[in-house]
Amino acid sequence: MATTTKAAAQAKKSSGFGGVKDAWIIMAICCVIAYCFYFFVLGNPDNFVGGDPKGHPLPGNLMGTVYKGGVVVGVILTLLLSVICLGVERFFALKSAFGTMNLAKFTAQVKAAIKAGKFDEAQLLCNKMKGSVANVVSASLAAYKDVETNHTMKKAQKIAKIQQAHEEATQLEMPTLQMNLPIIATIVTLGTLTALFGTVLGMIGSFQALSAGGGADSAALSAGISEALVNTASGILTSWFAVVIYNYFTNKIDKLTYALDEVGYTIATTYDVNHTDEV
Repeated sequence: MATTTKAAAQAKKSSGFGGVKDAWIIMAICCVIAYCFYFFVLGNPDNFVGGDPKGHPLPGNLMGTVYKGGVVVGVILTLLLSVICLGVERFFALKSAFGTMNLAKFTAQVKAAIKAGKFDEAQLLCNKMKGSVANVVSASLAAYKDVETNHTMKKAQKIAKIQQAHEEATQLEMPTLQMNLPIIATIVTLGTLTALFGTVLGMIGSFQALSAGGGADSAALSAGISEALVNTASGILTSWFAVVIYNYFTNKIDKLTYALDEVGYTIATTYDVNHTDEV
């Protein structure tokens, strides 16, 4: 268990911005901002013909039209702001995790150093790189040095130990890398469902206007249709943002894990090539 302990110790030395763990705080703040924007900016009397947003007034501009989408617009705005804020949070968290050097350049240099047997040089590169990548590689290097001094294990066991240390160090870093991405993925669906909910409410209002008094109230009818279309458009926009942000950061994490696997394979292979099995 010595290698495992050292790997864990190395991986836990992450520095820099690690992300916001309590995402509900971000969403609560976004909710307050969204409804303040809805009531005080979109609902400003200047955005309506006659200066009164109550009842069924004609909107004087686009903001007035969005306000007529109803209170569901506030929910959609909350989701949209949450996606944007969590996207910014993930950007800085992953930037810190990727380290200070270019990932491809670091991978190539550390692989070259390992193949040449220059492990101190590889460790110096990790110290310069910092971040999650450097932490995992440092843990693997520590495991390599640890098994070299162990004369009670066979070569296959030592290689397995190096691989185990690499995998455990990677697993310790993954929660930080993937933090808050499930929330963004959930908002992809929530944006569409909330838009559908707002659309249904708008259509209900339209049909109520059609059935009232045996004739159509044109103002109420247009208000219902406006509510339906505004919620549909804003919900689609929210889901669009969420899909793009989620896929962008998922792709970056995949690139990072591929680089880690590549270096981990190189370390294990180097030990296999440079050592013979001990009897």
